[in-house]
Amino acid sequence: MTFKKTSMALFASALLATTLTARDQIKIVGSSTVYPFSSSVAEELGSTTKFPTPVVESTGTGGGMKLFCSGADINTPDIANASRRIKDKELKLCEENGVTDITEALIGFDGIAIAQDSKVAGFNVTKAQLALAVAEQVPSKDGKTLIANPYKKWSDIDASLPSREIVVYGPPKSSGTRDSFEELVLQHVFEKMPVYTDLFKADEKANKKYEKYSVIRTDGVYVESGENDNLIVQKLTKNPAAIGIFGYSFLEENKDKVSGITVDSIAPTADTISSGKYPVARSMYFYIKNAHIKEVPALKEYANLFMSEKMIGKDGILGELGLITLDDKTRDAARKKVMNNEKITLEDLKQH
Repeated sequence: MTFKKTSMALFASALLATTLTARDQIKIVGSSTVYPFSSSVAEELGSTTKFPTPVVESTGTGGGMKLFCSGADINTPDIANASRRIKDKELKLCEENGVTDITEALIGFDGIAIAQDSKVAGFNVTKAQLALAVAEQVPSKDGKTLIANPYKKWSDIDASLPSREIVVYGPPKSSGTRDSFEELVLQHVFEKMPVYTDLFKADEKANKKYEKYSVIRTDGVYVESGENDNLIVQKLTKNPAAIGIFGYSFLEENKDKVSGITVDSIAPTADTISSGKYPVARSMYFYIKNAHIKEVPALKEYANLFMSEKMIGKDGILGELGLITLDDKTRDAARKKVMNNEKITLEDLKQH
C-alpha cells in the first residue's frame, strides 16, 4: 500500500471512529412530567448556543431508566428525566451494563394532582379513601380479611362522598407519577393496616407485596391512559364523573378545563406543595451519564443551563411552567453536585 493510500485509510478510519464516538445532539428520555421542563431547557440551549436542540422523548420514568441504563455506548441516552428518585435496582442495572458514573440533578418539586372537570362540584377525599378506591384488594367490612375491591361508587366507601361512579384515569406502570402515587397514597395507607402487614409477616417470601401494598385494581375502574398527561385532561372534559391523576404542572396549564380535588382538605397549589403540606407531592430529577460528557460536548452545557437561576431559580423560566422551586440552600447544593459531576451511589439512596 502506498503512503497516500495508507494516509487515506487512516483518515477514513479516524473519521469513522469520530462518527461512532462523538455527536453534537443530546439524547434525553424519561418522565412525561419532567418533559415540558426539559423541552424548555432544550429549546433555550438550541437558541442561545452553537449546539443543536436536544432530542427529548417522553417515555415515562421507568421506561427512560431502562433505556438510560442499557449501556454506556454513545448510541444510548445521555440523560434520563425522572419524576421520582432512581431506584436501587435501576442503579444496579446501570452498573451491570457499564453505566457506573451517574450524577443526580434535583430540580424542584411537583404535586400529584387529583383532578376533575372544572364544571363539576368539587369534593374532599382522604388519602385512605383514595387508596380504597383504586386498590385491587381492600379490607372486608369487619377489617379482618382482604377481599376483591367491591367499590363502584365513591359513596360506597364513605356516605359523605358523592354518589358518583368511581372512574380514575391514571398513568401506566412505566410512569414515575404512577410509582409516586402508589408510594405516597397506597403504601402510606396500607403499611399501617395489620390486615395487610400480618399476611406479609406470616410468609415474607410468598406475601412480599403485602409489606407495602400498592397493587392497583384492573377491573376497569382504574383506566391506564398512557404517558401523555394532556390526554388525561382531555378525557376528564368528556367524562364529568371521572377523576384523573397527573402532575401539578398539567393542572396549572389546564386550569380553565380541570380543577384539583382537595386531599386531606389540602388543595394542590405551589405553596402547599413547596411547604410539604399537600400530602401527594414528590421531587423532580434528571440523571446524567458522565461517561458521555467528553463525547457529547453539549451535555455539560445543557446540565449547567438546566441548573441555572435562569431556569430553576425563584423567578426562573421553569417556574412559569409549573415547576415548584427549591429553597436557596437546597438549590445551591443540587447545583454544586451537577457542576462537580458528583457520582451517586447506592449508599446515597439508602440515606433517603
